[in-house]
Amino acid sequence: MPLQHFRRAKPDVSCSPLSRFALHLVIFCSLVAWSSSVAFTETDKAKPDEHAAPSSDYVGSDTCKTCHEDLAKHFEQTAHFATIQNKKATAAHQGCEGCHGPGKAHVDGGGDVSKIISFKNLSGEESSKRCLECHSGEHEQGNFLRSSHASADVGCTSCHSPHKAWKEKALLTEKQPQLCYQCHTETRAEFDRPFRHRVNQGLIECGDCHNPHGGTHSTQLRASADEDQVCYKCHREKKGPFVFEHLPVKTEGCVSCHMPHGSTSPRLLKVAQVNQLCLQCHTLALSNVPSQPPIGPAHNQAQKYQACTMCHAFIHGSNFSEVFFKP
Repeated sequence: MPLQHFRRAKPDVSCSPLSRFALHLVIFCSLVAWSSSVAFTETDKAKPDEHAAPSSDYVGSDTCKTCHEDLAKHFEQTAHFATIQNKKATAAHQGCEGCHGPGKAHVDGGGDVSKIISFKNLSGEESSKRCLECHSGEHEQGNFLRSSHASADVGCTSCHSPHKAWKEKALLTEKQPQLCYQCHTETRAEFDRPFRHRVNQGLIECGDCHNPHGGTHSTQLRASADEDQVCYKCHREKKGPFVFEHLPVKTEGCVSCHMPHGSTSPRLLKVAQVNQLCLQCHTLALSNVPSQPPIGPAHNQAQKYQACTMCHAFIHGSNFSEVFFKP
């Protein structure tokens, strides 16, 4: 904003001293913000790329095709190649050399692998850092490098293939959930149980609940476990808010009673009988539960088909009964 604009803005002499001070303060803050933005813009424009290699070190993707014809053929069918075409890049290093680095020394050395960046020789962290130079925005570079995958040396190329991918959308090497099952074998067994979420049938995917690129929550969930926003995406009727809340739902979440992947009990419960599940908290031995254990002949736990939810039907929360009775 031009400086003369502020010079023409004169305070009204009829204003109080406090009003004139406020006006002067606004003008001063505006000047500081304008001057800072101009200085930042000029500095940002003048800052050179210190790590950029000379243009003469790049040979172009057409040169790479002469030896890697099969890889180039598959690469041209990927989203990476389509992005390059859409940007209409003219620089030679926007193709293969955008990931593998300048190739002149590699070509002059007769295909010497040590003179080019080969992802096969990089660790998971090193290869991921190169990918995150472009994909840092959507995958949050800081979170991925702190994720369980990165800690286990699982990098981007462990799941994605920039040259030839099974799934076009994300360049995955395998379709979910088979891709995740390659490492998470114990989870695969859970989805083979009698009662489970229909992941194997393709109704939902692992990525619907977990963020493979990292996060700030346990097990890389897309939302915090205690609030169970992941579960509420499908089970909206359980979300509430309710007038009368069930304490474990708010303190421990859905996993306090249910097994999220699969269970041998109906409704993905941790135990076969509902009574046994409720009595884990509702006993005299637990003084931190603000309720009394079931008493009287109506709560004969020896009955085979007795279930707490026969009366306490709205166990996830209720708007009309503090003990979650039917209306």
